[in-house]
Amino acid sequence: MKIIEKPKFELRFLSPKYWLTWLSAGFLYGISWLPYKWQLAMGRGLGRLFYRFVPKRAHIARRNLELCFPNKSAEDIEQLVKRNLENTGIAFFETGMAWWWPDWRIKRKLHLHGIEHIQAPLAEGKGVLLLLFHFLSLEVHARLHGFVQPAVGLYRPHNNAVMEFLQTRGRGRSNKYMIPRTDVRSMLQALDQGEIAGYLPDQDYGRKRTVFAPLFAVEQASTTTGTLLFAENANCVVLPVTCFRRDDGSGYDMTFYPQFEQFPTGDQVADVTRVNRMIEYAILQKPEQYMWIHRRFKTRPDSSDPDLYR
Repeated sequence: MKIIEKPKFELRFLSPKYWLTWLSAGFLYGISWLPYKWQLAMGRGLGRLFYRFVPKRAHIARRNLELCFPNKSAEDIEQLVKRNLENTGIAFFETGMAWWWPDWRIKRKLHLHGIEHIQAPLAEGKGVLLLLFHFLSLEVHARLHGFVQPAVGLYRPHNNAVMEFLQTRGRGRSNKYMIPRTDVRSMLQALDQGEIAGYLPDQDYGRKRTVFAPLFAVEQASTTTGTLLFAENANCVVLPVTCFRRDDGSGYDMTFYPQFEQFPTGDQVADVTRVNRMIEYAILQKPEQYMWIHRRFKTRPDSSDPDLYR
């Protein structure tokens, strides 16, 4: 099994090439010690700047929402875009919390629901393919999950060596280990060994290992079949989880849902549609907290179809 080891500090990290990275990380580290609600307010302010000065991201979020919710008015869509960018700003500061807060401080923010759903398969010696979704509190979600039951996850290394050093150590604080995201065999081995392995099935990964299935009002959304690959070939159950930031600033609600029964069925489109329905259910609970700034529908059924984001 191939595991990503936590990188060790190297003298080359002190070269001028990385000074800006260290300065940015130091700034975020310092802010992370401010009161939680201050950071939420600062995040909302940063998000308003994103909305005004990063129009490309606002456009992508707006277009995704228009495609998914064609019955919403332009005014409702725009309000949701603004709130979504505010939550994107909050996510920036949540990264510092997830990477550097001591256990006692971040554990106080966890409000847990449905823990019995994940305890049952573990008691039977089965692995758990844990379906995570790209909500903006994902960094905090990963850290908090380690206090419930440490897990493993797929990981894409960062191109910046210092960011890789900080990110890998931060994300590994309360969980077990990470596997390169293209290493299917190691993921299967982890599940067969009874591990909890996080998997994100809700982005557009292109045409490889995908089928087109409905997602909200988009009838043909490129959807990964990776969920089925792991569920078919490992001793595991498939179980969704969400982690939402509370509106009153009192922390995060982490909810485990019942496992998918009789899954997969062999019908790839029906099976990934079932996954997409769970994604829809999760998004509808907190649409402003979802990562709408990703071009979710960039891959079209026919490569000659027009770009939906132009």
